[in-house]
Amino acid sequence: MDTAEVILSVLVVVIIIVSLLSNVLVLICFLYNPEIRRQVPGLFNLNLTFCNLLLTVANMPLTLVGLVSRAQPGGDGFCQIAGFLETFLSTNSMLSMAALSIDRWIAVVFPLRYHSKMRHKDAALVLGYTWAHSMSFSTVAACLSWVGYHRLYASCTLSNARASSRTQFVVFTVFFHSFTFLLSFIVLCFTYLKVLKVARFHCKRIDVITMQTLVLLVDIHPSVRQRCLEEQKRRRQRATRKISTFIGTFMLCFAPYVITRIVELFPAVPIDPHWGIVSKCLAYSKAACDPFVYSLLRHQYKKTCTDILNRLLKRSSLNASGRRLEQQGNSIPTAE
Repeated sequence: MDTAEVILSVLVVVIIIVSLLSNVLVLICFLYNPEIRRQVPGLFNLNLTFCNLLLTVANMPLTLVGLVSRAQPGGDGFCQIAGFLETFLSTNSMLSMAALSIDRWIAVVFPLRYHSKMRHKDAALVLGYTWAHSMSFSTVAACLSWVGYHRLYASCTLSNARASSRTQFVVFTVFFHSFTFLLSFIVLCFTYLKVLKVARFHCKRIDVITMQTLVLLVDIHPSVRQRCLEEQKRRRQRATRKISTFIGTFMLCFAPYVITRIVELFPAVPIDPHWGIVSKCLAYSKAACDPFVYSLLRHQYKKTCTDILNRLLKRSSLNASGRRLEQQGNSIPTAE
């Protein structure tokens, strides 16, 4: 292994650890807090977490083995199953992000009709579509033997070793990425830009009211006036920063891999093998980013994590106090 492969192997290990711990923490919060379970977005987050955990446990270690050994991990049948699972889980996670964006769009743009438009039954129907959509592409690829070990990515993924079906594979690959990555990206842009437009409109209304109040309060201290103006600026930047995070992480993690898969269809264009693995690592890193982007940085999840930590510390403190009392009781001599 050269230096670049060692660095990439360490990167894969870091992604596996961060993804495993963060997604397990999201799952613990979901199981611990009944309020999160009652909310409709919690179902989409649960599905996204489920996909990320399976991808972390089932596919990332195989990529690490392929990278270290420079060979296919396991037999052909095993690699085909892993490739089917990787195609299904990556597609399902992209569509789950699109579903979360649709949920936020309805909640912000149609707040009074949100509970009638997005019920648990409606969320189950959306998740049913994401599973059917993901399963259809994965099944077609598996039935046509278009999943297997790909040396460029050191992974069990979409791959075609037969020259006779190259045209059909090219059409399938373009169609697949158009209806997974591109479709999800369009939905994300449409919904979140609508959300940003509504957020900016409300910020302007609040700014007008704030400025009118500051004009009326002529005796207000200059420092208070300055803090109000700074809060206005932070309020406008907060919505833009959140929307940029949702769309930016999606593009940064998935776009290099998808573009590489499309460029790979043209044999005349050479692709550096290290870049193929880097693009795969970027795609895997989305599983480590999602828990923070969609869950753990929200106030509700932060509070749940704090409650769990306080409960564990309280329990450990009570156990320590009980052991000390027991030791003190054993040390007191009994009267004969």
